Amino acid sequence: MEDIAEALGVAKGTTYLYVESKEALFDLVSRFADQPFVAPTDLPVKTPPAGSTIRYIIERLGADQAISALADGRGRPRLSPNEELAAIVGELYDKLHRNRVGIKLLDRSARDIPELGKVWFGGARGLLIDALADFLSRRIRSGKLRALSDTRLAARFVIETCAFWAVHRHWDAAREDVEEKGVRAAVVDLVTSALLPRSSSARRRKAVRG
Repeated sequence: MEDIAEALGVAKGTTYLYVESKEALFDLVSRFADQPFVAPTDLPVKTPPAGSTIRYIIERLGADQAISALADGRGRPRLSPNEELAAIVGELYDKLHRNRVGIKLLDRSARDIPELGKVWFGGARGLLIDALADFLSRRIRSGKLRALSDTRLAARFVIETCAFWAVHRHWDAAREDVEEKGVRAAVVDLVTSALLPRSSSARRRKAVRG
């Protein structure tokens, strides 16, 4: 609260005219991180009941975590491996980018809030890694993707690559001044190429070069 007061150029006591506690502030920021802010009419904002912020975060993650292109992978045999991968990576990137402020908030705060750490590091990311690793294993067995030494490690590589470019680069001191559309296209292209069989990747690069 002292840091916030200093950033605003006000006395620490002034911040408590708006929020009752740092728990109240964290709850407020969690709910509006990536959504239009609606100013509370009843000030100061009250401290939320114990556990309510974590429950909200769990509900939010559950509602926006599933990758439909990944879940529907079994039912789309007409898609080429390249198209299927591009759909999955593109949707993952878009979800991360759309929720980048909230994700950054969770990633920073989870280290200091044990309950949140369990949800964020042990639950949300873990389930996504499991789902993607399972998809990669199935596609490798069917010969659509190249063999990988560790599908779970590969799944995390895909997720962390998307996370850096969709989320963390916006807070990077040496961030590249490039258009979002171009960043997304590059991430989808590079990640997809890395997972395709080598012969397919070579044909794809040749086709792109024209």
